[in-house]
Amino acid sequence: MTKPAANPNTAANSGAELLRQPAETLYAEELEELRKTDGGKAPAGWSMSPRAVLTFITGGKAGKKIITPKYMGNNRLVEMAIATLVTDRALLLIGEPGTAKSWLSENLAAAVSGSSGLIVQGTAGTTEEHVRYSWNYAMLLANGPSPEALVKSPVMRAMEDGRLARFEEISRCASEVQDALISILSEKTISVPELGVETGARKGFSIIATANTRDKGVNEMSAALKRRFNIIVLPAPADMETEVEIVRKRVAEISASYELQASLPAEEALVKVVTIFRELRSGMTLDKKEKVKSPGGAISTAEAISLLTGSMALAASFGNGELRDEDLAAGLQGAIVKDDDKDRLVWKEYLDQIMKKRGSSWRGLYQACMELNG
Repeated sequence: MTKPAANPNTAANSGAELLRQPAETLYAEELEELRKTDGGKAPAGWSMSPRAVLTFITGGKAGKKIITPKYMGNNRLVEMAIATLVTDRALLLIGEPGTAKSWLSENLAAAVSGSSGLIVQGTAGTTEEHVRYSWNYAMLLANGPSPEALVKSPVMRAMEDGRLARFEEISRCASEVQDALISILSEKTISVPELGVETGARKGFSIIATANTRDKGVNEMSAALKRRFNIIVLPAPADMETEVEIVRKRVAEISASYELQASLPAEEALVKVVTIFRELRSGMTLDKKEKVKSPGGAISTAEAISLLTGSMALAASFGNGELRDEDLAAGLQGAIVKDDDKDRLVWKEYLDQIMKKRGSSWRGLYQACMELNG
């Protein structure tokens, strides 16, 4: 019997077919249960109370449903972020690469507004139109300015609907683009002089922005814009146990999403990868006895997660599904050696001076890494 062809429109809109599901889809059951059992008062425009949002982010229970933690770290920082959004202040999350700024932003938007998709992605090419509005120029030339020809930005749509908008990597935008936010955050309106109308923000509107500390000095935010934000600095995981747990959880989620036909990393592999990353990131061995050089690229928790899922893909595709030292070595090489000359020397020195001396339990990984970096 011939299998009927899939409807491309159905496939495109099916959550199971998406490469990456948004938080509101991925955790739809948790969000629904939190709304049903929420005994607190939800602020105007919010889908649940601040306490329920906190439970969604940090984990807990809603009725009989287990709520998985989305952010593992200092819960007080999450409380501060949620409290900021209750007021009319915007929220700015700052941190090193891989400190879960975007992940926290997405999950906060999903919990508060039920949607995380109103995003402005900050780049050198982002213009003021991306923040305010633009025009369908074919319609504009044919009929002049009209509501039908108006192309609303994610920020403008969030204002109209009383939802959260996300502004990713705000410090990568030119100063004039950043300054377009000042009047929006101050006046809570966007004027369209061509139509003689003004869009005011409904209750529930705010902006969550993120900024990378490594971009400091690229397009420094003005003092006037910073005053419109409550700023929260997200640190790297404070201790080894927390970082291992973050990596374990996210690797399991991502591998399930990709349906990788490989065993999850053993505890020993997780500990080894996190140990290497923490030492290279801090410039010191965990026992504080030896200094090590750091590579030029980001050695973040997110990179460790990506490394391990990539290693699992290798094991599934070209091995027997069991994660081997050779698979981990390939992942480490790709994650650490970004600037070939400098990073290769830094990595080789770490292998010779640190990993080689760690005894038999590290010998297989050391030899596999040396073969790739030789």
